[in-house]
Amino acid sequence: MGKHSRKRQKTEKSVHELVQPLGTRVSLTDDASKDDEERRLESLLFGVPFVPSRKNKHDILIISDEDGDVEELTQGRRELENMLDTDLFYVDDGEGSASKKSIPELDVDFDISRGQNGFDEEGSDTFEKADEDDTMPPSAELIPPKGRKPPAWTDPDDTTLQVSLASDKRLRKLRDAPSDDAVGGREYERRLRRQYEKINPMPSWASKARKKLRPATSKRARSSTSSGSEAEDESEDIFPGLLSSTGGLLGAATKSKALPQGTLAIERLRDANQAAQSEGEIKALQFHPSPRVPVLMTASADRRVRLFNIDGHTNPHLQTLHIPALPLTTAHFHPSGSSVLLTGPRLFYYTYDLQSGTTQRSPRGLWGTTFNHSNPQAEDLSMEICAFNSTGEVLAVAGRRGYVHLVDWKSGAGQVVGSLKMNAGVKSLWWVEGGRGEGRELMSLSDNAEIYVWDVAERRCTRRWQDDGGFGSRIIHGDRGGKYLAIGANSGFVNVYGSDSILSSGNNQPKPLKAIGNLTTSISSLRFNHDSQLLAIASNRKKDHMRMIHLPSLTAFANWPTSSTPLGHVTSIDFSAGSEYLATGNNRGRVLLYHLKDFSAP
Repeated sequence: MGKHSRKRQKTEKSVHELVQPLGTRVSLTDDASKDDEERRLESLLFGVPFVPSRKNKHDILIISDEDGDVEELTQGRRELENMLDTDLFYVDDGEGSASKKSIPELDVDFDISRGQNGFDEEGSDTFEKADEDDTMPPSAELIPPKGRKPPAWTDPDDTTLQVSLASDKRLRKLRDAPSDDAVGGREYERRLRRQYEKINPMPSWASKARKKLRPATSKRARSSTSSGSEAEDESEDIFPGLLSSTGGLLGAATKSKALPQGTLAIERLRDANQAAQSEGEIKALQFHPSPRVPVLMTASADRRVRLFNIDGHTNPHLQTLHIPALPLTTAHFHPSGSSVLLTGPRLFYYTYDLQSGTTQRSPRGLWGTTFNHSNPQAEDLSMEICAFNSTGEVLAVAGRRGYVHLVDWKSGAGQVVGSLKMNAGVKSLWWVEGGRGEGRELMSLSDNAEIYVWDVAERRCTRRWQDDGGFGSRIIHGDRGGKYLAIGANSGFVNVYGSDSILSSGNNQPKPLKAIGNLTTSISSLRFNHDSQLLAIASNRKKDHMRMIHLPSLTAFANWPTSSTPLGHVTSIDFSAGSEYLATGNNRGRVLLYHLKDFSAP
């Protein structure tokens, strides 16, 4: 009789066992008549423990024509019924012994840095033996990546945890192949971490910080194991100081790169005062002078001062200060950043202490015997035009008939210690910053377009010259480094001068570097950024009248603002301490916030 190949034949129950009389009721508590699907449904609905059915486990019989095959296979069937196919077969690639290569999967992503294997450990006897084998590294799961500390605590249940990826719709995205189902706890953690990094990639500041650490550690890591440990120790010593400081992660001493002319990399963010909008025109706005304090102050026509924490996303509202007695027109941070000076068309002013949260009003008769109620014609009716010197010790206030009063701010008494007299009314004030004149030289602009340079210590005018064009000069402003000085006129022209021509001795008439004529109405706002590469000019007389000037080329950027930029009537402008942000206030009570991409990211 010829031999035939092995066949599998399913044994069927007799007809008497399957057929039941009509009308017979099956008991609900009869577990023998329930299949696995019904048992699983009961466990989900009633909380009954799921016990698999065993009635079909012995329904498969192997038939062979070989003598003795049936008996041998019947005896070995019980030993192999609980094993997976992957445990019965493996591919020998010739490396190592068979005991070490008993792991069935070859395309497994083995991550020794996290001690994850990616295998399905359920029912795998050979895999458990391989873990206990002395040939495997006992601390493979505890080896961290190079340059990182080992985990402070590990959950021992992660090695026995099994998570099904196919049963949950939210976890199906973690599968590497459609056939993947159950994974171990450590593999499940690794795949969750991988999915999170896909959705939230590493920020640019973190990648740049790591690149700065890699050159110092990579050379030592190549030499030997001991030198590699020294490099790890050095990198670990850097992080405590980095996390305990409040400075920038990329370092505050980094040099700013030169901006290209023609195109400005700028994007609009959420309005700075969207959390608490003003009910009137924005009269003044200013960023905190310290780069470590991301606070923006706004003063509006509704006689309220608001403080916002500028983070570039939500810009939460910090505080609102209401001053009913003072129509606010000017608000200045003290150079130290500890207080705020609030002035308007009144004889008095307010100071607001940021740390204590207290507000103090100056007494009347601040100006002494010269400015009192007995001589109304000599009274100064306003303190709107004022400016602190770079040290914050002296406050210059513009008075009537060309007087500039110097107030001693260091002592806290707020008394006038001296006065300067021009031949015409005062239009604008600016303290010279940088160089030998920092905190000592004051520049004032008169009604007849004359610029006075004062030596405050000696109370004398060191130089006087006429602005080019000679008529209608309205505002004067300079940069922090003392490189440029800009003077805006009623005609819309902005004359930009160099520092050497302004502060040099002699009677020669200085010539402007360039007369910028991009606007056609009266200039109301001028502002330089922190590194003197940008100049913002604006006019509140006409809608969307604002330009950004590139320095030192003294050319306007062509791509911003556009006709669709919703600037409105710009009333005030300011850059943040590091020029990451640009804030513009308008007559509708909105403060538009923009991010300058060429500077550090928000």
